Amino acid sequence: MAGIALGSAAFTDHTRIARRYAKDGENVSPPLTWSGVPDGTAELVLLCEDPDAPGGTFVHWLVTGIAPTDGSVDAGETPSGGTPHKNGYGDAGWGGPQPPIGDPEHRYCFRLYALPEPVFLPEDPSADDIHQAVDERQLASGTIVGLYQR
Repeated sequence: MAGIALGSAAFTDHTRIARRYAKDGENVSPPLTWSGVPDGTAELVLLCEDPDAPGGTFVHWLVTGIAPTDGSVDAGETPSGGTPHKNGYGDAGWGGPQPPIGDPEHRYCFRLYALPEPVFLPEDPSADDIHQAVDERQLASGTIVGLYQR
């Protein structure tokens, strides 16, 4: 399976995410860039999740319907054509890192999926719902992981 190159000017893979992007900071989404979206992609889906959250995997950002022709999103913005969904805090759009104080660093996995047709999700999808909907259908994906600790 082909891979999408996903990156950020705000952090590199497996490095610390600045407090600006955290819930207790400015709570703005980090900028992202991507390339390598395959032909036949109808939409991109962006997911940011924390697999280290105490209550199970926590969704920080879910955007569906992203235009496959774009290759970036600026800090604090929604990707072009995208529809933001509720995050684990119950708000639509980005909800920055806020791990429990004293926890070891948590991993924030940003994943971009290329899909051959639009995805349909339940109203308030869990991380498992999202993976079930996209993992088997994806044409390609890319991942970058940021770290955060309070």
